[in-house]
Amino acid sequence: MPTSTTPKSTDPMSIEDAITGRRSIRAYQDRPVPRATIEKILRVASRAPSGTNVQPWHVYVLDGARKAALTAELTRLHAANAPTEREYFYYPEKWREPWLARRRACGFGLYKTLGIAKGDTARMHAQHAENWRFFGAPVGLMFTVDADLEKGSWLDIGMFIQSVMLAARGEGLETCPQAAFAYQAPATKRIVGIPDTQVLVCGMSLGFEDTSAVVNSFVTEREPLENFVTWVD
Repeated sequence: MPTSTTPKSTDPMSIEDAITGRRSIRAYQDRPVPRATIEKILRVASRAPSGTNVQPWHVYVLDGARKAALTAELTRLHAANAPTEREYFYYPEKWREPWLARRRACGFGLYKTLGIAKGDTARMHAQHAENWRFFGAPVGLMFTVDADLEKGSWLDIGMFIQSVMLAARGEGLETCPQAAFAYQAPATKRIVGIPDTQVLVCGMSLGFEDTSAVVNSFVTEREPLENFVTWVD
C-alpha cells in the first residue's frame, strides 16, 4: 500500500533542473512565505540520509521580531568591525591552490557583477553587511548540530541542508546558505535561543527571488569532471 513517502512523478521541477539551476540568491522580494510552505520544505528535506538514521540536525526558523533583533545586533557588530567569534573553522587557516584561486574568482566575480572595484573596501564591507539582513529575504534559517557528535553527523547535516535548498526550489523559492552567521556564533545563538550544547553550522536566507536585482545574475563556474574525478578500473 502506498505511504506518505511514496515517490511522486508530478513534481513541477526535475531533479536535474533543481540541482543545476540552484544559485546563491542575494536579493529577495518583499513577499512573505507561508508557514505551511516552510513546514513542507523541512518535512521533505527530513528524508535526507543520515548514518543509522540519527537525523542529527536542528533547525531554527526566523521570520519575525527575533529575526529583526538578530539583524540589528549583527549589523551593529559589523559596523563596529567587531572581531569574529566562531565555534569551528569553516575555511582553512592557510589557503593553497587550487582552492585559493577558486575562492578569489568567486569573490571578484561577485564584486564585478555589483560594480565594486578591487580595493573598494567600503563597498565590500557594505555588501557583506547584507548577510545580516538575510539579503532582504523574509525567512531566515539556522542549522545546528549537537556539539558532542562527530564528523559523520556534520556530513549528515550537509546533506540535509542541500535537501532544504532543493525542496525550496520545488516550491518556487530560492535560498542562500550563509556561513557568515557561524562567524558571529555567540551573538546569534544568544538572540535565537540556541543552547550551548549545539554548534551553529550556518544560516540560510529563504524567499522569492528578486529577478530584477543585478546581484542575482552572478553565476559561479564549476570545474570539469577531469579535475575531480578519478576512474579506477
